[in-house]
Amino acid sequence: MKTKNELIREWFKRGEKDLLTATHELSFDKDAVTESVCFHCQQAVEKFIKAYMVLLNIEITKTHEIGELITKCQEKDTEIAEFKETADKLTDYAVEIRYPEAPEVPTLEEAQEAVRVAKSIREFVRKKASNLKQK
Repeated sequence: MKTKNELIREWFKRGEKDLLTATHELSFDKDAVTESVCFHCQQAVEKFIKAYMVLLNIEITKTHEIGELITKCQEKDTEIAEFKETADKLTDYAVEIRYPEAPEVPTLEEAQEAVRVAKSIREFVRKKASNLKQK
């Protein structure tokens, strides 16, 4: 069984890979496959938040609902609430976007915003993890 720190590192490592995939795809600018960028951003945010849940000793449930995960974290850290509205928009990119019935393909601007959100949550969790380790 993995230690708490090993689990946090593993969640983060996997989130970093998703974010790297998203940023690489976004580098194609107008030719970027925006639905892939957005999907990987959703996955990255989900994993960063799950790393934070491990850090906060919150049981992880199997869900792609970013808002639900943030709500659970809010019980122990209200500061994460600042991300709830913007991050929860990524939830739609977890499943629906991968199928032909998806409403619309995300615009380049939406994909860029998804990357910004993922990076801001990554930094938030990194800072929190760093602060807890120092105490």
